Amino acid sequence: MVNIAHVPAAVDEILTAFFDSGRPALDDIYPAVAEAGDVLADFVLSGGKRVRPLFVYAGWRCGPEAAADTGPGESTALRVGAAIELIQACALIHDDILDRSDTRRGRPTVHRRFEALHGDRGFAGDPAHYGVSAAILLGDLALAWADDLVHGITPADGGPADPHPLPRPVAVLWSQMRTEVLGGQLLDITNESSGDESVTAAYRVMEYKTAAYTVARPLQLGAALSGAEDELSRSLHRIGLDLGVAFQLRDDVLGVFGDPAETGKPSGDDLVEGKRTALLAEGLQRASAAGRDLLRDSLGRSLSEAELTAARDVLTESGALTEIERQIDERLDAALAGIDGLDAGESARADLTWMARRITHRRR
Repeated sequence: MVNIAHVPAAVDEILTAFFDSGRPALDDIYPAVAEAGDVLADFVLSGGKRVRPLFVYAGWRCGPEAAADTGPGESTALRVGAAIELIQACALIHDDILDRSDTRRGRPTVHRRFEALHGDRGFAGDPAHYGVSAAILLGDLALAWADDLVHGITPADGGPADPHPLPRPVAVLWSQMRTEVLGGQLLDITNESSGDESVTAAYRVMEYKTAAYTVARPLQLGAALSGAEDELSRSLHRIGLDLGVAFQLRDDVLGVFGDPAETGKPSGDDLVEGKRTALLAEGLQRASAAGRDLLRDSLGRSLSEAELTAARDVLTESGALTEIERQIDERLDAALAGIDGLDAGESARADLTWMARRITHRRR
């Protein structure tokens, strides 16, 4: 882990400098636009585990050019990781709108912040609509700025900030990742609206909405920056999908059984938001008829502590929770075996092993 411990702070430095460079361009449009940009900067810089940049960096260290100290180098790997955090910001801001969430990391969600601002400043019209509209546009700005940052362009000068242009394999992977995460979001809301309760549907959403862009593509992006051959890239993709699914399964467990003081979200938030998670799908498949009815009745509404406890009991007693924990362990074991077999340096494999355990055994 010692080889990647510096990554979160280094990424925060890059993001801070990028936001500082972007503010004058927004201020030139109108001061209120610059203030909105400050909300985005605060959202990105005030939390997050920096999981994706860590995997970009770990993937870069697996490649031959990192070991030989040739190619674009560490600074480009860190920049690409920082750019993914802006895609993540877009996804989270929009996801909170789709899920009608009030809090994120223990603070009001972006659309709720703009809704409150509307009231504080005495604006005309519907505060909720203003909040959602402003947050959508801010998420769009984050996505646009992610492309600027990954290509080394700063809003201040509009020119390249890095002498190394992205190699074509990296640009292709970047494009695929953007499409997959947005497609996964669309698939998620489609499944919720269609009422598809199958375990298969839940895992399909997980693969595209989370696993691909949280672990698999970041690993491949980093490796491509380091001149990785196709075989190493394919191996990292397989490892990344296993780890990404395990990461999301742990998130599903925390979304129902997690401690709000650690997760930053209310108890049972996934049930309240009506999320069609793998944990829920397993529960609906395994529970009695009465248990299935109780779970369905728990979705998409506020729950008392007694109602939340009852839903948790169904998920536990039906064996759904045990099955999800088994799946996490199985996916982790497969990923660890894959890491052991990688054609990469010992320290790079050790970093990946540490990351694999970190994201699957967590409390937030």
